[in-house]
Amino acid sequence: MELGKLGQIFSAREIFDLLHDDLLRVESEIGLESVASVDAVTTIGQYLQKSGGKRLRPALLLLCARLVGESGPSAIRLGAVVEILHAATLVHDDVIDMAQTRRGRPSSNVQWGNHICVLSGDWLYMQAFQIALRERNFHILDLLISLTQMMVEGELIQLERIGKRDVSEADCMELADRKTAGLFSVCARLGAVCGGADSALEDKLGDYAWNLGMAFQVIDDLLDFTAREKTLGKPVGGDLKEGKVTLPLVYALESATSEERRMVETVLRERSYDTVPFRDILALIEKYDSIQRVQERAHQFTGKSRQIMAEFPDSSYQRALVAVVNIVTDRDH
Repeated sequence: MELGKLGQIFSAREIFDLLHDDLLRVESEIGLESVASVDAVTTIGQYLQKSGGKRLRPALLLLCARLVGESGPSAIRLGAVVEILHAATLVHDDVIDMAQTRRGRPSSNVQWGNHICVLSGDWLYMQAFQIALRERNFHILDLLISLTQMMVEGELIQLERIGKRDVSEADCMELADRKTAGLFSVCARLGAVCGGADSALEDKLGDYAWNLGMAFQVIDDLLDFTAREKTLGKPVGGDLKEGKVTLPLVYALESATSEERRMVETVLRERSYDTVPFRDILALIEKYDSIQRVQERAHQFTGKSRQIMAEFPDSSYQRALVAVVNIVTDRDH
């Protein structure tokens, strides 16, 4: 299926039109595989499925599979696997962060409580591996197990840094790698495996998606300060309120005065914007050009993704993968 003229970059709608049938199959697979013998697990799985996620991760897997070959039943199943894994991380993240909202709705921990959500997240993790096991492919299992361990380690590292002001750019990059870029890279690698690619091609697509994921997380950190709450689907300024110093603030703190640093420390200590209003923190970020610096850092990653994808022959799927880079860079939520 060819969309647009040769060389034309797709819109988000065109990308998902290109994958429409496959994504419907992924949705169906997620629905079937999220049914547990315990009603609470099934309900939480369905709640997350209907919460309006962009399905970017399975779309990335399917596009990479089609770029190098075909997206057969294995790609559909693994598209469901990566989305179920992602859902499991969201359930656990909301418990750890004591989140109140997710994508504009009450978070799962608010709806069902921490105990049920922790166990439901565990079930979703195991279900994802159960589905992947049906592929009878040790390489696929190795990718998924290594990824899951890396994401859990990322959460532990982030917990160790909660409430600490002295966070470096390198610290932020490490978390972006573990929490987001690794998952993006594995999605692309799984797509390459499903499409019959050799190891060199798999590495190349993994590198493309890793850089994409790094940009995604860097932009995500920025949007926590600059997006509207209605658009973001959760309160703005939530990261700092939860005790997390992310890249925009790291850049600002490099040049901040002692008084400005104390402002940040107050929010970290109180876990609220009662004493120091959010607008003062946003003004601090704007004062030291942190927004521009974060955008430039994101563009370094997306530039690498574009460079890698430019080496592939022109096709609708190659153009779609270039367009995904633009969408990540320009998104507002």
